[in-house]
Amino acid sequence: MSDPIKHECGLAVVRLLKPLSHYRAKYGTATWGLDKLQLLMIKQRNRGQDGAGVAVVKFDMPMGEPYIFRKRSARKDAVGALFEEIHRNLSKIVKRRHTDGSDELLKKRFEFIGELYLGHLRYGTYSADGVATCHPYVRHNTAATRSLVLAGNFNLTNADRIFSELIGYGLRPVGVSDTLTVLEKIGHYLDRENDRLLAEIQAESPDLKGEALAREVSRRLDLPEVLRRASRVWDGGYVFAGLTGNGDAFVCRDPNGIRPVFYYTDEEIVAVASERAALTTVFDVELEAVRSIRPGAVLTIRHDGTIGEHQVKEPGELRQCTFERIYFSRGNDKAIYEERKSLGRCLAPRTLEAVNFNLDHTVFSFIPNTAETAFLGLVDEIERIIRRRNADEIWRLSQAGRLTRDDVLRLTNGIPRVEKAAHKDQKVRTFITQDVHRSDLMSHVYDITRGVVSEDDTLVVLDDSIVRGSTLRNSIITMLSRLRPRKIIVLSSAPPIMYPDCYGIDMSELQRFVAFEAAISIRREADEQALIDDIYESCKAQAAAPIGAHVNHVQRLYDGIGLEQLSARIAGIIRPRIIDWEGELQIIYQTIEGLRASLPRHTGDWYFTGNYPTPGGYRVLNNAFINYYENRSGRSYECGCAAT
Repeated sequence: MSDPIKHECGLAVVRLLKPLSHYRAKYGTATWGLDKLQLLMIKQRNRGQDGAGVAVVKFDMPMGEPYIFRKRSARKDAVGALFEEIHRNLSKIVKRRHTDGSDELLKKRFEFIGELYLGHLRYGTYSADGVATCHPYVRHNTAATRSLVLAGNFNLTNADRIFSELIGYGLRPVGVSDTLTVLEKIGHYLDRENDRLLAEIQAESPDLKGEALAREVSRRLDLPEVLRRASRVWDGGYVFAGLTGNGDAFVCRDPNGIRPVFYYTDEEIVAVASERAALTTVFDVELEAVRSIRPGAVLTIRHDGTIGEHQVKEPGELRQCTFERIYFSRGNDKAIYEERKSLGRCLAPRTLEAVNFNLDHTVFSFIPNTAETAFLGLVDEIERIIRRRNADEIWRLSQAGRLTRDDVLRLTNGIPRVEKAAHKDQKVRTFITQDVHRSDLMSHVYDITRGVVSEDDTLVVLDDSIVRGSTLRNSIITMLSRLRPRKIIVLSSAPPIMYPDCYGIDMSELQRFVAFEAAISIRREADEQALIDDIYESCKAQAAAPIGAHVNHVQRLYDGIGLEQLSARIAGIIRPRIIDWEGELQIIYQTIEGLRASLPRHTGDWYFTGNYPTPGGYRVLNNAFINYYENRSGRSYECGCAAT
């Protein structure tokens, strides 16, 4: 995606199922579990570049010894910086190859040697960046079963309601971010479960005291019930992972399966990650060995090693996020790889029509690098169509007795011209530059390869998705126009984004979408301001309606505007005004039909269709239109400063 969009965070959980001595004997290291956590986080760095954090829970520590440790970093290379600091403290162990001392002694001497780990990679949405906003968050308590470590990949549309509920409980939560609100919500029900168990056990065994009583509370702790109560009113897309101080762990997923989460287990380990490919790579296992947590379910790993998956919320319609497949997840997952190639293939017929099947004077390229897989599918399908077309022509000429050697040479040479026309210059940074110079610097974010395109050529470039169009306008089109092609065609492997997202991606302001800008422009040109005003009044009338009563009024803005008309207007919007180039610019978007054919199991397409998976989505949509109309910027749903 050429536009800079922040998005989903990443999670990793590692639970060792054997004593540390087992890994010391078999692998020669007591840090085997920590090393696996580090690898899982490295393989998911694409999911968070604003910060990272790690927590560990140590089992069966003597009274008075700390058993929960956490470390976070918001440095540029957060994962590298984090583990560099951790391993600096472990250097003595590495040198001694972990042969001296008992497991307990090693855990006492070194903070991050333990049995249960939680890692998080953060992509911030609307909150400030910094260590304080990095997960995991910790809720300390002198009782191990009340202590909680939490990290998440989520956005909730109604965190304001959850915060109000906490106040209604008589609590005084510190901070109003999504994460802190959820932490306190789960913590509240964790406290209530502890209180219930204490009363129950003391009624049964009045003489049970001290450590024995704590162990019995730990044994009976019902984490699924805690999550069932805590998540009762959650609305949004989420995956939460938590550790309790007694050594239990849980990972829960939203009822519509919007956010992805996978787990792998064998006799030595339970591991959880936001991406399947991370698990298959780190543990060198086949795809079938990695399972997905069911929507609305919680995966629990008890202190005694018992693993269970429990339904805590009624599953809704499965609406897995399509952007995960188009762009956000790493492309080395086999299914994602094939899906992205299919997205490219779906664009091939209209692309060939746009260049009039003239491969001799068409150059194909892609921007940015994440679009490469879809580009492979595009080129494969173009070659297939051309081969079939040329074979039919050869057969027709041969049947008519008019086939010549020149015809054969011409019709067997239909190979697309593929070139790397643009390269992103990672060294260019524009954020500290005065505005007067910023646009000039932005135009140099991409370098061009001169000499690969002539003035008689059409240059076709594939992008993952066009969101705001700002990078295309200010950088890519400006640079590509210097190659002086006859025509530039920009392909998008995703359909136009017409609606806000409120489940994790930083896309909740309608006025920042170039497709929305184009639709508004078309309506005003047609003297239909009254329609825009009426949509606003309809949204305004629903502003105070309860969750579930909202409907999609913004759909009327797009009704009657076809994909070709919208694409043509977008091409006009993103065409830079300052360039000295008179060639034609065309935009070709993926169709909804092509999207669904390529991603049949991922129907979370609300940003393209306005069909939201939860009631809160429609509330956010209406708020977004109100904010646009009233010329207000900022997030279209309330939750303070989220740290997702």
